[in-house]
Amino acid sequence: MSTLSNTRTSGATAARLAAGTLALGAATLGYAVGIERRRWTLRTAELPVLAPGSRPFTILHVSDLHMLPGHHSKQRWVAALDELNPDLVVNTGDNLSHRTAVPAVLRALRPLLDRPGVFVFGSNDYYAPKPKNPARYLMPQGKKKRIHGVQLPWRDLRAAFVEHGWTDLTHVRRTVDVGGQRVFAAGVDDPHLRRDRYADIAGPADSGAALRLGVTHSPEPRVLDTFATDGYDLVLAGHTHGGQLRLPGYGAIVTNCDLDRSRARGASRWGAHMWLHVSAGLGTSPWAPARFACPPEASLLTLVPRGSNAGDPHKAAPRKARDSVR
Repeated sequence: MSTLSNTRTSGATAARLAAGTLALGAATLGYAVGIERRRWTLRTAELPVLAPGSRPFTILHVSDLHMLPGHHSKQRWVAALDELNPDLVVNTGDNLSHRTAVPAVLRALRPLLDRPGVFVFGSNDYYAPKPKNPARYLMPQGKKKRIHGVQLPWRDLRAAFVEHGWTDLTHVRRTVDVGGQRVFAAGVDDPHLRRDRYADIAGPADSGAALRLGVTHSPEPRVLDTFATDGYDLVLAGHTHGGQLRLPGYGAIVTNCDLDRSRARGASRWGAHMWLHVSAGLGTSPWAPARFACPPEASLLTLVPRGSNAGDPHKAAPRKARDSVR
């Protein structure tokens, strides 16, 4: 009888543990899908990257909108970022997730398009996302086959951005006036698709500019190294979604590129001179609509002269939306 009783007790305990695990998993998934992916967040950082004697200014870094036409809350939240009064807007791509989403992206960015801005595109500006096996993201980068959906109207989006005055930095070097100061900027097409041609912009960056800025969608180390070699002060990138699913105490599980996990989100040094800032972005693939310990974000970067005592480069300030994405 004692053995039978112990067996029954062990079975009941195991059943309760299994039920508790399932309940916890369901609650975590519900939070990741229903709450956190709509918990719009403003991340702030102060970076000492300007030439000595330059006046501080701010950059609003927006990335990975992955917009669908019905993302009304996201559109309103992004449009309200204009209230931050940034001096320069940098968009690092993956704006689209649907062939009819260009008007939605323009509604979101419309107030910001009146400000100085630069941009490059990412894979989900060119191609719609497709369902993928999540295990692919745990595979080595070299073993992955790129899976493309239908082509998206990126030319229409580019034309609208340029018409409003934003500069397309795809394989070009340009000088942008920001409050009377020269920003020397250059960018590459999406390295994730291996569309980057750094040779088109290779050469020392303008040493007389207040800021030498590099822009790329995917922060591939091979591209970051070349920007650093050419003397850029700061590179902005997106693509990683900050890992999208992060484990407390561990951080990002993957970056979906060759960048190490510790740099999947926020600011970090790259080499002796250059800074890197990676945005965790504002969206997800419609086929994987979940975030955990990694809320959707835009970033307001305050740039100050080199040698300044910069504050914590990893601050985040939540800005809650008044309603949910429909």
